[in-house]
Order: sequence, then structure tokens, then C-alpha cells
Amino acid sequence: MQGFRALPSADQFLQSRAGQALVAQHGRASVLARLRQQLEAMRKAIHAGADGHALAAQLPQRLAEALALASRSKLRPVLNLTGTVLHTNLGRAILADEAIKAATAAMGNPLALEFDLDDGTRGQRDDHLRGLLCELTGAEDATLVNNNAAAVLIALNTLGQGREAIVSRGELIEIGGAFRMPDIMARAGAQLVEVGTTNRTHFQDYENAITPQTGLILKVHTSNYRIEGFTAEVDAPRLSQLARKAGIPLLNDLGSGSLVDLSAYGMRREPTVSEAVAEGADLITFSGDKLLGGPQAGFIVGRRDLIAAINKNPLKRAVRLDKIRISALEATLRLYQDPDRLAQRLPTLRMLARTQADIHAQAARLLASMQALLTPHGFNVSLTDCESQIGSGALPVDTLPSAGFKITGQSGDAPQQLASRLRALPTPVIGHIRDGGLILDLRCLGEDQALTDALKPL
Repeated sequence: MQGFRALPSADQFLQSRAGQALVAQHGRASVLARLRQQLEAMRKAIHAGADGHALAAQLPQRLAEALALASRSKLRPVLNLTGTVLHTNLGRAILADEAIKAATAAMGNPLALEFDLDDGTRGQRDDHLRGLLCELTGAEDATLVNNNAAAVLIALNTLGQGREAIVSRGELIEIGGAFRMPDIMARAGAQLVEVGTTNRTHFQDYENAITPQTGLILKVHTSNYRIEGFTAEVDAPRLSQLARKAGIPLLNDLGSGSLVDLSAYGMRREPTVSEAVAEGADLITFSGDKLLGGPQAGFIVGRRDLIAAINKNPLKRAVRLDKIRISALEATLRLYQDPDRLAQRLPTLRMLARTQADIHAQAARLLASMQALLTPHGFNVSLTDCESQIGSGALPVDTLPSAGFKITGQSGDAPQQLASRLRALPTPVIGHIRDGGLILDLRCLGEDQALTDALKPL
């Protein structure tokens, strides 16, 4: 009984200095709820023979830790050392400083989002980006929605609702989250007409499929896989000629979408948006948060009359962008107006363009610190070459030479145990398991100290 009396009542603790400090930090309701949980757990421990006075002394610290854990968001920054630059599960592109500043300003201030400052009348939110997109792609007009899936959906619905949409069997893709092109076409109200085979589709296949019920031809860039060997496909310029002759639009979904030639930065060439426009597609859709390096968005560029029809679609309001992302996108797109400095200012391109020698040098600088942090815990840390990937479906079979650390331990499951511990850090460190070790690929690591600071709580 004496042990139970050592514990304060809830009111007594809340009136104490420690209790008042926690209330000021977390709020009375949260503190009271966690306090009652802690007191109940301590009573059970005392009943089992624990020292009540010792438990009472621990109460402020244990309660503070419980409150801190409960209030910690799971949506918090991590160190992406997976080797995948555009990691969908880790939020894809990191925004440029200019985009972050623009988004911050938008969050804290009213904006002329749909207000024309010249004449004081209502404006259109797309106008802030329309001119930039047309300048950078060569398109007649442009509009934007909240992601590329929505861009494809609204374009298909506008052009193909109640009509047929022709697409090659080899382009009926599935992307992450079980997003399947046939399903999205059905939701858009378009009737799928498959032509060709999985590996070979010919011009005549499209030509023979056109009927009076045809609403559009759809071409999909297979950015997240590649079919090799005995293959054939019809390129966009020929499909554009066929569509124009038949009087129907060609919709070209580029998926990731790039505004620059990636081969200039040592990667395999991907079709650019401006090339797709020049090849004659009537509408082109692509993402904002992948190769473009901005926040999540879906772009639609192309013929002015078709863009106008999309903007009149009732779905447009349901998939429109907010002021924060529009501000960040404008700042991101303006970086492309200065191509000479793009790789230095756009984080996605900077990380993709890093050389293996540069990454290896960073790993060598950090090796001693990593060993000092992890060797006492029974782990062996060594330098290793590794292969990074772009991610988010872009250039799926291509890798980028990189470098980092391979961490092993005495037991076979040591890498998994360490990976779990690194995920539990205040700033989680995310790597991947390969060849019996935990690999930390440094391609996406900025400052050296970011890694050592993240690992110090170990």
C-alpha cells in the first residue's frame, strides 16, 4: 500500500512544475490522457512488486517521452539513401529553393490566384503557368491538374466519352498503386479498342481500327518498362498523320515527361515534351513531380481548341491545383528558362547528374565517422560501388553508377536489424538490403553532416 501512496494523483502532478511545463507544451487534454495511462501502468507494476518511489521519480521523464512519441508525425523528413532518386514512397522530387520560397509565400499570404490585377476582374488560375508551359514546350495552349493520372482521365473523358479510344496492346500499362490504363479509360467513359499484340503493333492495325465511332487515338510512353527483341511500334509522327487524316485527335501520354534532353547529363535519351509537340500530337500529358523536378501536378499541352474543351469539363474543378503548388510550379518552370544553370539549381537534375567519382569521394570522407558510429554496435562498414536508378517509372532498366556504404554484422539478420533501427531514428535513414548487407547509396545525400547528425542518436 505504501508504494501506491508514492504516486501523485493526476491533479497533483498537473499542478507541479513538471506538469505545468508539459501542459504548456502539449495541452492539458493530451497530458491528462497520457498521465492517466502512465499512472495505471505504474499501479500495475507496483502490484507486481515494483518500487513505487522509484516509479514516481521516473514519472515526469516517462510522461514527457510518451507525449513526444505520440505527437511525433510519421510524415517527417528522411534521408533517402535507397539509390532511387525519384522514390514514389518518399515523395518523389525535392523542390528547388526557389520553389520552396514561392510555396512558403503562398501559404502565408493572400494571392492574386484568380484575380486579374490589371483590370480588377476575376482571372484564371491556369494563366499563371500557361505562358511558361507554351514557351517551354512550343504548344499552342496548356492547362494543369493535380497529377498525370488526372490529366489522362480528363483528356480521355473530354475526347472519348461514349466513343472508341484506340491504343496498342503493348501500351496498356499499369503504374504504381494498381493504376491500369484500361481501368482509367473505362472510368473516363471511353470504349477501349486494343490493336496489335503485346510486342508488335503496326500502322495498319491503327488504320483498320478507325470507325465513325472513334473518338481518339491514344499513345502511351512505356516509361516504367521496356519490351526488347522482336518488337514493332508506330511512332508519334506517323500516328499524328493518321489521326489528322481521319479527323480525330492523337493523345500522347508521356508519363514522367521531361523538358530537357537527359542525354546531355549522361543518361539515356527520353522523349521531351517539346519533341512530342513538334511530332504533331494534339494533346500531350506528363507529370510535374518526376523528371520535371517540381511538386505533384499533371500537365496537358497541345491544341487550343482541345485545351478549351478540357477546361469546360466539369471534372476540371475536381482535379484543379491549389495556390501552393501553382506557386511552386511557376518557380520551378522559370528555372528552365536558364538552362545553363539548371543542373545546379534543380535538385532532381543535380542528383541524377552526379558522377560516381563525386559520390565516392563523399563516401570516403564519411567512412571514418561511419565506422566510429557503427563499429561499437558490432557492425562492419566498408565502401562499395552501387547502382542508382531514376525511379517513378523513368528509364526502368537503366542505372547510374554510384557509391556508398555496405554495412554487415555478425549475425545473418544484422542488416535487417540495423535497417529497422535506422528507420526509428528522429530523422530516419532509409537504405536497401542487397548481397547480405545494408546498402546506403549516397547519390541523394547533400551535406556530409546530414548523415552523421542523423546517426548520432544511435
